[in-house]
Amino acid sequence: MFTRADGAYQFARWGRPIAPVAFGVEDSTMSLLKDAIDAVCRLAKHEMAETDPELGSNFMVFFMRDWQELVDTPNLDKMIPELGPLVERLQKADANQYRLFRFDEDGAIKACFVFLRMDDAMAEVAADTLLLGQVVQSMLLWSEDAFAQTSPLALTGDNVAILKPDVANVIRAAYDPVMPVVASDASHALRMAARVGALVS
Repeated sequence: MFTRADGAYQFARWGRPIAPVAFGVEDSTMSLLKDAIDAVCRLAKHEMAETDPELGSNFMVFFMRDWQELVDTPNLDKMIPELGPLVERLQKADANQYRLFRFDEDGAIKACFVFLRMDDAMAEVAADTLLLGQVVQSMLLWSEDAFAQTSPLALTGDNVAILKPDVANVIRAAYDPVMPVVASDASHALRMAARVGALVS
């Protein structure tokens, strides 16, 4: 779950409270975003905040119909210097989502930008389900393949989206205070597995 495409092991979790904001949606969607973050933070025993003292908001979710809208957003290129080439890559890949992380000097996550292009497939997903999935994928520096074949969410009999137990246990283990905030040695995975095993047993 934390081994990159190049074979390197890279783990990081948030090192500060999460202060969210959403662009391109109504206030009701912002409320759903806060609910999703609150739920996952309670699971991880991590904090959520109204503002970040350094950045104001450090978890930004952008909703759009076309990737070009990012280029047209005033001052976004100042926060994301690589915005132009990034948009070109997303357009070529016909992607409908992308997450970009920023890290503090110790390597912990200090900010996350979530970009969602609302194509037909994305529009069919209920807003609360969509946001919960994005929050889960933004809580840790997962590998590119962690959820490439399967969603971190499952549907109950009432068609309500919930976090899969195995993914929930990984998040809980990752945020255990005795675990490091950042790790680049694969032996960290063994410690994680032991923590998850203790949660399951």
